[in-house]
Amino acid sequence: MNTASIEVENVRFHYGRRRALDDITFTLVSGAFNALLGPNGAGKTTLFGLITRLLSLQQGDIRVDGQSMSKHPARVMRQLGVVFQQSTLDLDLTVAQNLHYHAALHGMSRVRARERIQVELERFAMADRAGEKVRKLNGGHRRRVEVARALLHEPRILLLDEPTVGLDPKTRRELNDHVHELSHEQGLTVVWATHLIDEVRPDDNVIIIHEGRILAHASSHEVCRDLGSPDLVSAFAHLTGDVEAAAL
Repeated sequence: MNTASIEVENVRFHYGRRRALDDITFTLVSGAFNALLGPNGAGKTTLFGLITRLLSLQQGDIRVDGQSMSKHPARVMRQLGVVFQQSTLDLDLTVAQNLHYHAALHGMSRVRARERIQVELERFAMADRAGEKVRKLNGGHRRRVEVARALLHEPRILLLDEPTVGLDPKTRRELNDHVHELSHEQGLTVVWATHLIDEVRPDDNVIIIHEGRILAHASSHEVCRDLGSPDLVSAFAHLTGDVEAAAL
């Protein structure tokens, strides 16, 4: 899989008078697992909204492989697969029907859609559930379907906004492990937004965001080393002064 990078340059965003993002600038590592780490309200979802064009840029630019989001939105969006924080599956459709609908939106033929659906459902050990209605699935299986759906059109970048919200610890860990494997084995550029520090591995690229600002951007172990912190929990508390958030 060809990898792609994301560049965010001087992005600011306000909801009325409230500042959500303040001069955000960074480049995400291509073909790697990138964790966007911050407490609830830090600006993660706003940033995802801008990258996915749910929100309009007010200031700054976002580029994918050098292509500006504002100038070439269709080209950029074709390279993105997205899993939103809130589920967007139709509960009254089957797994396969949900995926076929998504494939149709991307202009895929029925034959190609069937091929891609089979590949992705097998990847997530969900092929035997294709004919089941989504409302019969548990939260972990629904998330698997959402990630499979996001990968149907073979994007080069996978964005996941708090994908483990509401899942039990075992299911959280399994989903996190699976997406790490996708990144490492397929060379997929992953952006995993979370407020849970235990979802970030020492070798993951991590961007720590707090109150709309980037406080650190390096691998997790480099952030800890540079701050002289024994672990990412301590490093996060040191940077943000938010001991309670670091403990989550």
